[in-house]
Amino acid sequence: MIFDQQERTLLKGVFSVRKGKTQLHKWAERQVILCGTSLIVASVKDSLTGKMHILPLVGGKVEEVKRRQHCLMFSSAGPQAQTYYVNFDTLTDYQRWHRQASKVVSQTISLVDLSCYSLEEVPEYLFYCQDVTHLNLRHNFMSLDGPGGLINFSRFAQLRSLNLSHNGLGVFPESLCEIQTLTELYLSCNGLSAVPSRLENLQSLQTLCLDGNRLDSLPEELGSLAQLCSLGLSFNDFPQVPGVVERLCALDKLAMAGNRVETLDLFSLLRMTHIKSIDLRLNGLRCVKSETLEPVKHLTQLDLRDNQLTSLDLSSACSLETLQCQRNQLGALTLSGFTLRTLHASDNGLTTVNIYPVPSQLSNMDLSRNLLEYLPDWVCDSRKIEVLDVSHNLLSELPARLLSSLSLRKLLAGNNRLERLADLLDHIPLETLDLQHNKLRELPESFFYKALNLKYLNVSANALETIPPSSQSEESLSTLQELYLTGNNLNENCAALLVGHQNLRVLHMAYNQLQSFPASKLSKLEVLEELNLSGNKLKTIPSTVSSCKRLHTLIAHSNHISVFPEVLSLPEIKLVDVSCNEQTEILLPDSLPSTLQELDLTSNSSLMLEHKTLNLFSHISTLKLDQKPAVTAGDAQGTSTLWDHGYAEMCGQRNKLCVSVLAVDRFGDSPEAAYGIFDGDRNEEVSRLLQCTMGDVLAEEIQHSSVDSVYMSNTFLTSHRKLGMAGQKLGASALLCYIHHESSEPGRYFSLTVANVGTCQAVLCRDGQPLALSKVFSLEQSAEEMERVKLAKAIITEDNKVSGVTCCSRLLGCSYLFPWVLPKPCVHTEPLCSQDEFLILGNKALFQKVSYQEAVSTVLAVRDPRAAAKKLCTLAQSYGCRDNVGAVVVALHIGEDSCTCEPPLSNAEARGPPLLISMFPGDPATPSSSSGIASEFNSEMSASEVGSEAGSTASDEHPSSGPTARPERRCSLHPTATLWAHPALFQRQPSSATFSSNQSDNGLDSDDEAPLEGVISNGSKLEVEVDIHCCAFQLRSGPPESPKDLDGRHDSRGSDYPNSKMRRQNSVVVSATNGCLLAVCGREISDLKKSPSTSSLFGKKLSNGSVVALEDSHNIIEVALEAPKKKSGYFAAPAQQDPEDQLIIPPSLEQDVREQLRGQSPVVPGPPPAPLTPPLLEFSPALES
Repeated sequence: MIFDQQERTLLKGVFSVRKGKTQLHKWAERQVILCGTSLIVASVKDSLTGKMHILPLVGGKVEEVKRRQHCLMFSSAGPQAQTYYVNFDTLTDYQRWHRQASKVVSQTISLVDLSCYSLEEVPEYLFYCQDVTHLNLRHNFMSLDGPGGLINFSRFAQLRSLNLSHNGLGVFPESLCEIQTLTELYLSCNGLSAVPSRLENLQSLQTLCLDGNRLDSLPEELGSLAQLCSLGLSFNDFPQVPGVVERLCALDKLAMAGNRVETLDLFSLLRMTHIKSIDLRLNGLRCVKSETLEPVKHLTQLDLRDNQLTSLDLSSACSLETLQCQRNQLGALTLSGFTLRTLHASDNGLTTVNIYPVPSQLSNMDLSRNLLEYLPDWVCDSRKIEVLDVSHNLLSELPARLLSSLSLRKLLAGNNRLERLADLLDHIPLETLDLQHNKLRELPESFFYKALNLKYLNVSANALETIPPSSQSEESLSTLQELYLTGNNLNENCAALLVGHQNLRVLHMAYNQLQSFPASKLSKLEVLEELNLSGNKLKTIPSTVSSCKRLHTLIAHSNHISVFPEVLSLPEIKLVDVSCNEQTEILLPDSLPSTLQELDLTSNSSLMLEHKTLNLFSHISTLKLDQKPAVTAGDAQGTSTLWDHGYAEMCGQRNKLCVSVLAVDRFGDSPEAAYGIFDGDRNEEVSRLLQCTMGDVLAEEIQHSSVDSVYMSNTFLTSHRKLGMAGQKLGASALLCYIHHESSEPGRYFSLTVANVGTCQAVLCRDGQPLALSKVFSLEQSAEEMERVKLAKAIITEDNKVSGVTCCSRLLGCSYLFPWVLPKPCVHTEPLCSQDEFLILGNKALFQKVSYQEAVSTVLAVRDPRAAAKKLCTLAQSYGCRDNVGAVVVALHIGEDSCTCEPPLSNAEARGPPLLISMFPGDPATPSSSSGIASEFNSEMSASEVGSEAGSTASDEHPSSGPTARPERRCSLHPTATLWAHPALFQRQPSSATFSSNQSDNGLDSDDEAPLEGVISNGSKLEVEVDIHCCAFQLRSGPPESPKDLDGRHDSRGSDYPNSKMRRQNSVVVSATNGCLLAVCGREISDLKKSPSTSSLFGKKLSNGSVVALEDSHNIIEVALEAPKKKSGYFAAPAQQDPEDQLIIPPSLEQDVREQLRGQSPVVPGPPPAPLTPPLLEFSPALES
């Protein structure tokens, strides 16, 4: 509702306002909005959520106040008019508001739109406006009683259209039956259970919308409405077609989708001769009776989608023109072909389709995703068929007569069992042909010069070894524009045969056997715009590619290319992907085209970039480079690599990337990992927000609970809440995977916990077979979710979207669609074993084109995670995906052969010197509220060094003075079970500072509060080397907690989770392996920007193209202005105190430690310390006793 209001906003600003004409009210600063035909005055802080004063301006006055400079008086119409004075800051504002408001005032008050204002009554003076004909009050809380209530609406003498949808009325307001001028009445989604018989008074009524209520019957008196031509009864509880419909002779369409009609009797339709169109989708329909011998001549359109029909015989509907019966369980279908024009019967189990007589008018037919082994003869005899979709069936051949049809323009026959293609007749009109995923070894020799109208051809995923020539002579008449040959066995000789296709714009020849591409042939493709040669054996891209002046996309990853292709001089180049190659250097022109938006150079291990090169790349919005892996404490101890990942994101033919990836190989101190993928569909804001914040939220939630369904659900709900205003109308699918040890059995193997909402999916490869771990929350794919949304009385539009917005029933965001769209995830935990080879995460676009089995087979053949992810996305695009596509591949190396345990040390060796835990005593200015670890950046670092430092994490080990202090080394498969109960160890928990205390409740910065000084972040984590558990932290700014409060909080945590695993919250970084923007001290930002080695990286997207730019990050998480530097090479910055920052003490030592805490005094030199300055704690070995 808030967004509907924002869409109608004409002007807004913060000005001084006074209410009323007298001097009784004082001037105050208020948010003033000119929205639609009203003036809204609200508090500055809560302008969209708090109390609003609404002043209708139509028919009112806007006058200049001469005694005050730049001041206007706004008055409403009517005897009880209200007045507001607004004083503007500048003459420009004054003139703009005066001009726009004068237009509103002068409007004729025939149409009044007061929707989405949370009104309980309309302004009483509105009744005095006798010209009101259309009144829109949807999405309010209108009441029956009161001066402006519905009981008084009969005072509108000229009202013709009234919209009261989404008002939660509960009962049909009978007072509306007195407004005899009404021609349109909208009462959808009000929880109505009955319609009064007095409705017959509205004899002028033409449109009555009662969708989304709880009606199961209609009064017989409704039949007297002779002019009623549109009646909406969808998404109610009708068990059958109401009998009163027979008497509504002006009604031509019966809209009853989403009811409870289980049987449709065609005989009953004989009495409804005025009904031409029937919509009975989503009814649970099980049977259509056609026992009558009398033909049903009046029915022309029938929609039976998403029901439970097993057979359908409509041969008596002799005038039927359009039938939609997708997503049923049909095994057989019988129709009359006299007038049939359109047939949609996909997603069934059809083995045969009988139509008699031959449908001579049929032009569009969709029989995809059935079990057809052959096409019936009548298909070839249909002389007007233009579009035929028979993909995803069991066809072994296509009739020659069909291919030579003189009417067929589009044929989709992919995912069948075709082994050959029949010869064509000359000059067929076929324009689009899709034959992907078949078993074709060759195409007819005369294919191209007989199909001269062919513009699109997709023969990917076949077994082609060659392609036919474009013509019989040197001159070609080919009009082919898009050619997809991915996943065949083509060699470089085939490339020479492409020369005749001089109109070719898109060419995909990925994953073939090309060892070269003839230079002279490539120069002939002058209008080529997109070229994909990935996954071949190319050592170079011919220099003649510079002849393709219109080329905007070159994708050539996963080859053996050592020389960068000469494409940076092309005037329209936008994307270059040469990742996973053998690049060593890049020779650049003096300047790069301004059109270049994305450059991927990852996985070129020998590539060295000079400062000059990085400076030239500074304008590229998405620059993907390799970064040095961070060396962690676990790696230093020899822990084997248990998993590694690769990911890929591709825009496709969209102008923006709405898919984001989260990948953290080391999530915390113990061997854990977190991976996620987020798909915003048409928006990029929500997916970016989730990428930047969701890992931190998970790290916090796993400290509160060890129950997978609890911490995962809380992670999703908290992330949903923190989207704030961005999540009101925008939403995203989200999938989050967390690899961890089971807290109850720390010595066993790992478990994988997966949670998701929306359409992002996760697949585990176990012993070479796919194992689905997620649930698809799409209305078309989940009957359970469809039923839930129907019970909540949502309006599901004809394209199967909730309120016409989204096809998903669960999302993060889209709060205004609650309770139909929920943020509650599906959570599944799967124990991992040595047979688990890898994990695949993908968005909807990926798995729409690539099946689970093909995805697993693809990764098995490639093995390298990054190259595998690239291949999955490339395949999806070659199979016809034009949307954003994203994939994450996580290689798993879990097995007993990974064990690197060392023998335990003896007791004498294990007992080292006393453990000293302290702050840095040499720097009293270090803020005690800092947390985490970070490295200081030198402005002379190379770009790759800076990138690796940005995502690295320093060691968390306690300082040791000799080999005796080294702890027992344990492998990731067999962690030390008694780690948390060691009598002389404190657990250190670096906290995360993603959400600062100066944020508003909605998770975004409040406009009315000053930003928190000294905090920087851009999606990465700012970290400071400090042991936070020597401090008694505050949750928020304010008085410090007393030791008693701190102890009490620790005691309660221990009692709530007596057996839970104490998880350590790590600073979650959109890491160096995943790409991140730099987070540095404010004093160093200007220096780094000046440095040639780093200036090109500021405000750019590195290895993750979806990371938000630096200038946009202010609205995501806090940005630091400045932080003090330390001589020791570390710096500290204030951050939000974590609610879970507390002293972790072994239970056997709690009392002793508390006594020491009370007995110690601070030893920080200088002035008296602040309340949060921690004491130095020294523990003696005698303490162990």
